[in-house]
Order: sequence, then structure tokens, then C-alpha cells
Amino acid sequence: MTNANSFNRFQTYFQCQLRADRDEEKSKILHPFVTISRKAGAGGITIGEELCDYLRKHDNQAKNACPWTVFDKNLVEEVIREHSLSDKVARFMSEDRISEVADILDELFGLHPSQWTLVHKTSQTILHLAQMGNAIIVGRGANVITRKRPNGFHVRLVGSWEKRIEYMRDRFNLSRKEAVAMIKKRDLGRKNYLKKYFDKDIDDPLLYDLLINTDNVAYEEAARIIGEAVISLGQRLQR
Repeated sequence: MTNANSFNRFQTYFQCQLRADRDEEKSKILHPFVTISRKAGAGGITIGEELCDYLRKHDNQAKNACPWTVFDKNLVEEVIREHSLSDKVARFMSEDRISEVADILDELFGLHPSQWTLVHKTSQTILHLAQMGNAIIVGRGANVITRKRPNGFHVRLVGSWEKRIEYMRDRFNLSRKEAVAMIKKRDLGRKNYLKKYFDKDIDDPLLYDLLINTDNVAYEEAARIIGEAVISLGQRLQR
């Protein structure tokens, strides 16, 4: 998906969100949402986009609601917009930011709000998106934050070391050494993020409704499997 298409989808969802916020009865209708937790290089971004396309085509329940939209990197933009933060804060909101010393120094010199404050505001935005529904939320502990909501479907994507290295090399045009370093940094950062702020183990299978090994399941097929489960959930919610 191009950046332009992603931005247009985000804007469309945002405009729909404003209309729904003004319509109290409409906001009470439960629509499903999806959270995606992923090992680095397991295809989270690709499957999120494929799933969004699948649900836009096949989810008849969503035709009178906000269009299905992926919130990955643009989730930070939504947090900044919703909480009226400075755009400069975005660079301090990486999920794999693991230098606690850097965070303490940045906060001491007033470069950005505390990480706890940013995580709290991110969690509030995730809960808002979950309430709206028709959102695919990638990472940020969204499955834990929204675990009490009945309209959520939570997915974990995993894959072997070699397959994930291959994915990162192809997607980001990296050397093998660079891909290995990126995977290690992202996996550790995401694991620490969930443990530090939510006291959960990201690898606990009981945190998810579905676990998919993308070594053996093609991305398009994974999107279809998730999509069918989500459509079924939507039908149960309507009943």
C-alpha cells in the first residue's frame, strides 16, 4: 500500500470517527476490531494491509460504519492528534525504544513527556479505536489494553529466524547483518514494552485468540483466515 493510500484511509476513518462521536446511538453499536502482535519479520505490516483489503471487500456489516483501517505507524499520528501533543513527540514513541537512560535524560531536560504518560495516552487512543471498531491495531500491547472488550479479535504472528531475516532483507533492502540486528532490537523492544508497562509476557499464547506461523501460511491466506473469523465475530455482535 502506498503512503498516499494509507494517509487517505486514515483520513477517511478520522472523518467517520467525528461523525460517529456526534451520533450517540451509532456509537453504541459494537463493531469488531483486530489487534496484531508480531515477531519482527513475520509479516505484520503486510498481513495487516491484506486483512484490511479483505474486510473492506467482504465485511457486509461494515458498509454503514467506519471503513476498516490499519493503525500501525499512523497510530502515533492519531495519539498526537487526539491528545494535542507536539509533532516532535513522535520520535520518542517507538515501540522498540529500549534505552531507559535516554528516556530519563530526555524527560529531565523536558524534551518530551514521560514514557508512562505517552503509554497512557496511547492506551486511551487504542481503547477509543476499539470502541469505534473496524480498526486493525498493530502492536503497542493493544491486545492487553483491550482484553475486556467483547468485540476484539487478537492475533499473534510468528515465524522462524531464517524466514524473518529473509523478509526484513527484502522489505528494507538490508544486508543479513543489518536484518539480524533489526530483528533483535525490535523483538527485544516489543517484549520489554509489554513487560514493563503491562506486566505481560508477549509470548504467552493465552493472550491471543489465534496464533499463525507465517512460515507455513501465506500472507494472503493468513489475512483470509483472520478475516473470516472477524466477520463471524461481527455477525455474533449484531445478533
